[in-house]
Amino acid sequence: MPEDMSFAPRHENLECDELLLICRAFVELGVEKIRLTGGEPMVHPDFPGLLQKLNALDGLSSIAVTTNGSLLQQHIPILADSKVKQLNISLDSVNPETFSRITRTRAGELDKVIAGIDAAVEAGIERVRLNAVVSNGYNHDELVDLVRFAIDRQVHVAFIEEMPMGDMPDYKRSEKYLSNQTVKNQLADVFTLLPMTEKRQQAGPAVYHKVAGTQTEVGFISPHSQNFCSSCNRVRVTRKGQLVLCLGNDDGLDLRQVIRQHADTNDRREPLIALKQAIADALTRKPEAHQFDIAQDDWQVVRFMNVTGG
Repeated sequence: MPEDMSFAPRHENLECDELLLICRAFVELGVEKIRLTGGEPMVHPDFPGLLQKLNALDGLSSIAVTTNGSLLQQHIPILADSKVKQLNISLDSVNPETFSRITRTRAGELDKVIAGIDAAVEAGIERVRLNAVVSNGYNHDELVDLVRFAIDRQVHVAFIEEMPMGDMPDYKRSEKYLSNQTVKNQLADVFTLLPMTEKRQQAGPAVYHKVAGTQTEVGFISPHSQNFCSSCNRVRVTRKGQLVLCLGNDDGLDLRQVIRQHADTNDRREPLIALKQAIADALTRKPEAHQFDIAQDDWQVVRFMNVTGG
């Protein structure tokens, strides 16, 4: 997000009951896994309560959480006592100076994130993965260090090509872009990367390789160099209730409006029924592909990632 980000007022957020109703609609439609993301989901004032209510949803088999890790250590007890089976933790650098430059945080914040990662491992969270967005001139020379960090803690790591989302006029994306093939080639000079089985490949957009002789998997999420839309089974709901069908497109649906249009009724299931129908209809419009052109420094999607959900 830009350094001078303007945040929308909190009253525009979904109420917790509305968010839970949307989750219930998806689960009744067959969704078995829900991810809480952001921004940073743990700054939500009722994060523990929300997690507890999601745990009680019949048909929901697992919850995943994507976090920047800064508040992770204090939330580990409630995460460990829930359906959370996967934690994705943003970590673009293990160098304190580079970390502060990328995240615009003060010295010492990296220590909090590392403490959270260690606490998650100690608590026995089923799958812990580090997410690193690769950027030439920022962390291009730390990729091996990130894999070694993951190996030392017996966790996984995914390298993500940056997507051109939001207007950042002082940031030249064409100069910062680093393809995951380049990343893989760099890592292959140091590690033996073994392709994973088809089952793991279907777990999401990441293409995984096992680091030989370790418990660590390295994933590559490549929206530029390997358009994976044809196999994508994910959608997102923003904090305002916008259903985002694809990160690379601005088409969507206002689920909050659907709920509130059917709120004043004697039939308590009417909002749920309306939501399920609206979601099912919207999914038929899920695009077959996105079109990103890294040669353009202009943004190609208006939303920033922190608005969409990372």
